[in-house]
Amino acid sequence: MNTINQIAWDDTVLPFQLDRPDIRGRVLRLDGVLDHILSRHAYPAPVAAAVAEVALLTALIGPTIKLRWKLSVQVRGKGAIRTIAADYYAPQSDGAPARIRAWASFDETRLDDRPFFDQIGEGYFAILIDQGTGTTPYQGITPLAGGSLSACASTYFAQSEQLPTRFQLAFGESRQPGDDPTFRAGGIMLQTLPGQPMTTTEDGGGSGEGGLIEAADILQGAESEDWNRANILLDTVETIELIGPSVAPTNLLLRLFHEESPRVFDPQRIEFGCSCDEDRVRGTLSIYSQKDIGHMTTPQGTVTADCQFCGAHYSFDPRSLGFEATIDAQGNPITAQP
Repeated sequence: MNTINQIAWDDTVLPFQLDRPDIRGRVLRLDGVLDHILSRHAYPAPVAAAVAEVALLTALIGPTIKLRWKLSVQVRGKGAIRTIAADYYAPQSDGAPARIRAWASFDETRLDDRPFFDQIGEGYFAILIDQGTGTTPYQGITPLAGGSLSACASTYFAQSEQLPTRFQLAFGESRQPGDDPTFRAGGIMLQTLPGQPMTTTEDGGGSGEGGLIEAADILQGAESEDWNRANILLDTVETIELIGPSVAPTNLLLRLFHEESPRVFDPQRIEFGCSCDEDRVRGTLSIYSQKDIGHMTTPQGTVTADCQFCGAHYSFDPRSLGFEATIDAQGNPITAQP
């Protein structure tokens, strides 16, 4: 049964609805994809945990948006962990998988044994939505607060969308007998629509840390009671239930919310995917002069670039780069235009 569950639910997002309280949600298993992301880099433990949490949040939030191209989650801080970023690419057709990638930058000399959130320091949590060519990207930013990136994501939805939202996430290494350890992770997202106009404090802010808006500022009466009950039920979830594979997401929903009339929809598959390629790297370098390209050239006479997300390595002839290139990508001379 464990093997069947793992095959069926690895790297999937399962949408669901709690009909009684009118709450929607997602159950996520991110296993092979997360292992692929983290195995590309020798991240120290706190950095790996930060990347895992951002990847989980991105995979849960992405399917909730009517997305044509890309949703990005970015965390920037002034501490030892400086940047964490993940991209979610919408499925290109019905039945196709969504794609996700993630990475982090950090100062290893400043890392310590504190929880990773405390090592990000002062900064911000941002969600960016890019619907593709011809559209203006959207960006929503909230300060780092609440003690976790999950809390920051909840604050974003409360501040920007007035949508009470809750995340419960788990991440760790798993070892099957005779196999190498692999990363497994899972999570649940709950979200409800507000039923009444939002209440604010006298200065126009919310009741949360630093005046941030919380669910209690948005929901009133029966909607607040339904939301609190669903959250109390979610608090009973165990780590092993979230990351699996012994408990299928459908069984988990019944265990947690059987009195709330849970209803599931078609799951969405997720794969690792990176948008980098040689042409994109060339395009990025096309704004530079030959003098600039010369400063980038290695002693071996090449210009190199590495993708931060997937680790792909690119090597170029410097004469083929920049707006003053003298040869094309195939090494053929470029004829000057009259």
